[in-house]
Formats: sequence, structure tokens, C-alpha cells
Amino acid sequence: MPPTQRNDNTGHPRDLTIKMRSSLLSAIALTASGAAQITFQNSSTTILQTDPGTYGPEIEEYHYYYTQWPIGLAISSTGRFFATYTRGSYAYTLGEVVNKTAEVPYPSASLNLPVSQLNTSWNGIPFGSNNSTGLISVQALYITPENARRPETLWVVDTGRPTITDGSGAPSMPYAQPGGPKILGISLSNDTIYATYTFPASVHFPDSYMNDIRFDLRPGTTSSGGGVAYIVDSSDEGRPGFIVLDLGTGESWRRLTQHPSTLRVDRDVPSYQGVPFYQRTIGQPIQTLREGLDGIQISPDGETVYYSPLTSDYLYSIPTANLLTPPSDPLAELTAANNVTNLGQRGGNANGFEGDSNGLVYQCMPEHNAIYVYDPQTKMTEPFVRDPRIIWPDGASVGEDGYLYMNINQLPRQPNWNEGVDGRVFPGAVLRVKLPGGGGKITSLA
Repeated sequence: MPPTQRNDNTGHPRDLTIKMRSSLLSAIALTASGAAQITFQNSSTTILQTDPGTYGPEIEEYHYYYTQWPIGLAISSTGRFFATYTRGSYAYTLGEVVNKTAEVPYPSASLNLPVSQLNTSWNGIPFGSNNSTGLISVQALYITPENARRPETLWVVDTGRPTITDGSGAPSMPYAQPGGPKILGISLSNDTIYATYTFPASVHFPDSYMNDIRFDLRPGTTSSGGGVAYIVDSSDEGRPGFIVLDLGTGESWRRLTQHPSTLRVDRDVPSYQGVPFYQRTIGQPIQTLREGLDGIQISPDGETVYYSPLTSDYLYSIPTANLLTPPSDPLAELTAANNVTNLGQRGGNANGFEGDSNGLVYQCMPEHNAIYVYDPQTKMTEPFVRDPRIIWPDGASVGEDGYLYMNINQLPRQPNWNEGVDGRVFPGAVLRVKLPGGGGKITSLA
């Protein structure tokens, strides 16, 4: 029973509440002489053990954002650094860093569609643009190394679904239409687009939302010899799953759509910086986060995909063979569902994933201001780095320099989740930390 409902010796429940509040606000530990030693609120000189809020290797503040809040990032072999910003009202959605505090549109300002061209409507129903060449709202990036078949490539995931705001300030996301959601391959040798992939409505639904991507570009991965992309569809509207793209033929298909391992946990309430979080969006009832399938990482041998919803404490895996089975096989979906492995709880919700050449799976843990790592050898999730500066680690990227880079964007404080009030404070940041055990970027799947 709550303390406010209990009676003390006076018979008044309110008296105990007042006493408890007074005790919490002014409790004083006394020495034997009766001198004040420390108040409850100020623990800086306590003799008790405290949580320092940090562990792991040293973190470097690598870059600061001052104009737009970032989502995804990628680091090239030469140290070029690219970032994404989901639209809205931002001037551009894909940028390249030019110094420690500034970015510019990439590969050009003209390729980043102006805000006026991001969405349209049909019979009063809002839709994102169907422009298959211009950038609408880029969510994720990934860089694959140069080889005899491909240049070093920046792969761009354009969701085709910007956020629009009405006159009352209420945000909404228009449906996708074919052509807008796309994967672009940009050669970093000359900064030109050399590959574009779009999806039929039967694969990318109007309510799909492509969140992240991983690649296996080895010629033997698919019969076409062009390699494959594994894409997560996080679909807040409730149809998350995997999209598999054959880069040789352009054919795509879905796997594990609405499988329990891809669904959000209903009414999951996380805590950020010690505060229980409820989503408060203008024009909508108070609710919890709705995002399903989010994090994805492929093993260095290309045999396994690790994944999880954002609103879940569980990590899952599936053999890539079950994702690669073509849709012509009538048992493909059933077999895939039967081969999902629950790898157990990890200790909290996780956002983006990344992996290294040692096979470790790094998981961004926004509830704990931390990065956890799943080790397939021990089959356990283990601590890697924790720091009070890690306020919502979003995109993560392993560079060929052996560092893990992470975007910090204070996402739970954004106005779309807080009744229109923006509690974020610039700068946003990129932090980087050296990988353990000599780990580096996965290059074995190129």
C-alpha cells in the first residue's frame, strides 16, 4: 500500500507523507559530535559507494552538430564522415562533415530535395514524394570497401517518408509511394550515384519505414552474383519485418513480417536518465514508443543476422540462408519463422547495432547511456562503454581505423515526443571509442 494511505500514530495519513518528504529533503547524517556531515541530495563527499555513471575505455568527442540533429553516420576508409538527418524542415537530409563543427549537403544541395517537394497528397491522403533520384528523408548509411567489382561505396537508405507538421504543430508521417523509398549506391571515388534500387508496393508497404541496412557483396551469396542487402522495416504502424534485396537483379522480397521477434513490445515503458518515458505527441493520446524491428548486424562470415525491436529487451538471430530463400519457395516464410533463435535478454531496450571483425555485436542502449556488446562465443551481452554524455546513442559506425563512432542526438527530448517542446540543447555530437581486442571494420563480406 502506498505510504500516503498508511496511518501513523496520530491517525492522520497526511502526517506521515509530510514527515517522509521532510526527511528526503533535509535528512542529515550526524557525526558522533552531532555536526552535520552531508545532506541527502549532495552525495559528493559521502562515504557510501555510488554509481559513477561511467565504465569502459576512454571516449573522445569527435564532432559537434550545431544546426541539425543527426540520425545515421558512416566513416570511410580515408576518414570522410557522412551523416543523415530525417526531414521535416531541415535544409538537407544527407551531409558530409567539413570540420569539427560543420557539415554541408552531400553529394550536392540540389540532390537534397527542397522541403516543398517532400510530400504530396491523393484524395486528401498524404504521401511522401515518389522521386526516385532526389533525396527525401535519409535514415541510414553504410560504407562497403573498394574491390575489383565495386568502388568504395556509400549506401544510402532513403525512407521516402518525411515528417510533416500541421497548423497546430501536430506532426505526422505521410505514407510511402513507390519510387520514393530507395537504396542508392554512391561511389566515393567521384561522388556520383551509380546504383538505384526501388521497391514494389508488395515489398515496401505504404506504412513501411526502412531503418537500417547491412550487406553481403560476395559473388556467391546470390545466384545473380551481385550480392545482397538486408534491410530492416521498423514500421511504427505495425508491419515490421525484413526486406531482402538482390543487388544483381534488383528483385526484392520480405521475410518475418509481423513475426513476434520483429514486433514492438506493447506498452513498453523505458526510462531515460532515470525518468520513465511516455510519448506525448500533439494531437495524439499519451502513448508508449511503437517502433518494432530496429537493430541489425551481420556476422563476419555472412552466416547470421542479429536483430531486435527497439521496444524489447530481447536479442534474436536468424541464419541468413533463411532470409535468402527466394519467394518462389512456398515454405520459405514458414522455414524462416521456425529458425529464429531467441538469444535472451540483454538488460534493456536497444537502438542501432554495429559489428566488428571479431564478431562482436555492439548495441546502442539509450536507457543506460551505454553501448553493450553481445559476444557469440560467450553467448552473453556484456558491458563495453557507459558515459553520461551518451544521451540516446543512435547511429553507429565502425571505421577502418578501429574506432566505433556513435551519433548522440538527445532523441527523447525532441518536440515530437514532448507536446511540441524541444528539450534538446545543441551541440549534438559524435563520440568515438577504440574497439577492444584489435577489432576493426568487417571487410570479409565485400
